[in-house]
Order: sequence, then C-alpha cells, then structure tokens
Amino acid sequence: MSTPTAADDRRVPLWRDRAFGTYWIAQSLSAAGDSFAYLAVPLLVLQATGSVARMGLLTAVAGAASVVAGIFGGVLVDRYDRRTLMIVADLIRLALYAVVPLAWLAGPQVWLLFVVLPVCEAAGMVFQVAAVTAVRNLVDRDRITEANGRLQATFAAAAVLGPLLAGVVAARFGPATAIAVNAASFALSAAGLWLIRLRPADAAPAPRERPVAEFLAGARFLWRQPVLRALTVLLSVFIFLTYGFTDVLIYHVTHDLGGSEGTVGAVLGLAALGTVAGALLVAPLRRRRGFGATWIGAHAVCGVAVAGVGIATSVPAVTALTGVYLCCLSVGGICSMSLRQEITPDHLLGRVTSAFWSTHYALGPAGAVVLTWAAARFGVAAVTLAAGAGCLLVAVAGLVTPIRRAGAQPPGPPAPAVVGQVGQPPASQSSTA
Repeated sequence: MSTPTAADDRRVPLWRDRAFGTYWIAQSLSAAGDSFAYLAVPLLVLQATGSVARMGLLTAVAGAASVVAGIFGGVLVDRYDRRTLMIVADLIRLALYAVVPLAWLAGPQVWLLFVVLPVCEAAGMVFQVAAVTAVRNLVDRDRITEANGRLQATFAAAAVLGPLLAGVVAARFGPATAIAVNAASFALSAAGLWLIRLRPADAAPAPRERPVAEFLAGARFLWRQPVLRALTVLLSVFIFLTYGFTDVLIYHVTHDLGGSEGTVGAVLGLAALGTVAGALLVAPLRRRRGFGATWIGAHAVCGVAVAGVGIATSVPAVTALTGVYLCCLSVGGICSMSLRQEITPDHLLGRVTSAFWSTHYALGPAGAVVLTWAAARFGVAAVTLAAGAGCLLVAVAGLVTPIRRAGAQPPGPPAPAVVGQVGQPPASQSSTA
C-alpha cells in the first residue's frame, strides 16, 4: 500500500472537490426525501389495514424485487455508464412515487403499493450498486473510506431532519403527501448527477458475455476472497434477523406505546443521529482498532440494542436504543463497503457489489415476514430478544473467521496471479479479463 506523501497532503479537501461536492449535495437531498417514504409507506399500510404482518409482507415483496434486480444490477453497472444508470433510476422512481399520492386522492389503494414499491426498490438497487462504484470514480483509492464516511454522515444528518418533517407532514396532510416529497427528491438527485462527470475506469472493460455468466464472475471473486466470503455469510444471517426491524419498531411505538405519526417521525429522526455518529467514527475506529475488531464489535452492540428496543417501555428509551443500533449498523456497513471498494478490480466492482448485496439480502424478505408475523403473534419483546441474541451470535461467529484477523490497515489488492485466478474463470471458458 502506498504511503502518504507531501503531494498527498496538498490535495484539495474532499469538501472542495467540485465533482464529489456536487454528488455529495445531490445525494444528501435525495436521502432526506427517502426518509419521507421510509416513514410514510409503513404508515400508509398500517392506517389502511392496521396489520404489522401486512407491513412485513410489503417489505418482503419489495425486498425480493431488490434481490432479483441485484443479480443483474452489477452487470448493467459494469457494462454501461454509471452516471446515466443512476439518472435513469432516479427518473423511474420519480414517476412511480408520484403516482401514489395521486391515487390516494380516491381513497386508500394498498394494492398499488405492492406494484409501485417493488419496481422502485429494483430501480433503487441498480442505483445503489452504481452509487457505490461511482465513489471509486470520484476520489482516489486511499480516500475511499473518508469519502464513504462523509457521504454516510451527511445522509444521516439529512435523515435526522427528514423523519421529523415527515412525521409533521404525515400527521397534518397524510402519509401520501410525504411520499410526494420523496418523489420530488429524485428530481433533485437526477439534476445533481447531470452536472458531474465520473473519472474513467482504471482498466479496460471486460468482454461481454451472458448476464448470468458475468454475474457469476463477480460471485467467484467474492467467494475466493476469504474476508468477503465470511462477511457475506454472516451478513446474510444478520439481515434475516433485522430486515423487518423498522416495521416492528413503528408497530411498537404506535401500538404498544401509543405514539402518533409525529412520535414515530421523532423517534426515527432523533435515532438517525446515531448513523451520523457512526459515519464520523468509522474511519478513526478502523485505523486504531482494525477492520475485524471494528466490524465484530459494531455487530455485537447492534444485537444488544435490538434486544433492548422491544423491552423498553418508554419512547425516549426506544429512541436511544435505536440510535445505538443505527450507529453500529453504520460503522459495520461502511467498513464492509469500503473494503470491497478497495480490493476489487474496477471492471468487476459492480458485479462484486451486486453479488454481495444479492446474496446477503436474499434472506431479508423471508426475515421480514417472520419477524413481523412473530411480533403480531408473540409480541414485540419476545421477537426483539430473539433477534438480538441472533445478532450477538453473528458477532461471536466473526471471531472464528478471517474477519477477526483483518488488521488495522485495509488489505491491498490481490497479487496479479490471484487476481487472474479470481477475476477469470477456467481457461476452458471465455471470461472476464
């Protein structure tokens, strides 16, 4: 790994880099809008049906669409211009989310959410894969963790205000109006992306093959990297246990604690301060404690926080524990995302990202159904205790995997022989370069 030089020290700070700054602002505004839908969609379902299980079913259907899109999202990102794909994804979501408040003028149309949300989640998955790879084309390799931390911190800061405003808007004008605000945010994101240009890839694009074959090239790289393989397996379990957490949290606040839409918005908004803290802490924590200790410790604390939410009997306690959960979720997520960006060849980055997300999110939809059904059947406290215990077991399992041995400095790219072995299939097949 290269060491910093005097020239590195004289580089323009990230906040003064025009391309990164424009991208940063546009995505922060979009994140603020996303927080409106994050709150409003479950509230629409809960108001119309009164069922936490129906909320979980919608989350599961949307999550399944996202997983399917992830299989081919990386192929699209590695084949086509990443900025253009993000703009198209924004425009699709702008159009579809705008339909919801218009349809709601005639009364609740829950069936429409089961159409709109899966398509929007599929487009969102393509956008997310492209957005992760775009950071690699915006900043130097040794500034990736810093860039991710700044992006996530600002997203979280926007998410603090977003739910608070969404709660006010939902209480005053209805959740459908809050979704309209989210639709408008995608227009701002698309406009910001239109103003920037990404750096060219650091390697020539690989020859095109069938989409499934190209996806498998990313999956092979993922599987042959010991740390990434362990992360994928453990996060699959973690996502199963926590994918329906927001639905359960909203149900707990409104049903068990008697909170209103405004209360839910306040809980989510204030708890998002934890995401801000996690995004600011992740870089120094990783430098001082190493990747393994940081990731394992973050997921262990997540488990304790999840267990505590269900047994908390006051809104302030639920808010504080959710904030701790989001803080540690942010630390763990940024660590694993940065590691993938650092060690994956650029021509494989989209496919590796989509393979990673598709694999570890695959159990999420089933987890959302199970978690919300169990909350309705056995109560929130029992469900969160079980989920929290499972998250602790994920952290303990990390101690016996290569994750534990990952040092303070992120691993460099694989040696050329290994890259060829991982990035390419057997010689009997024509494959990625």
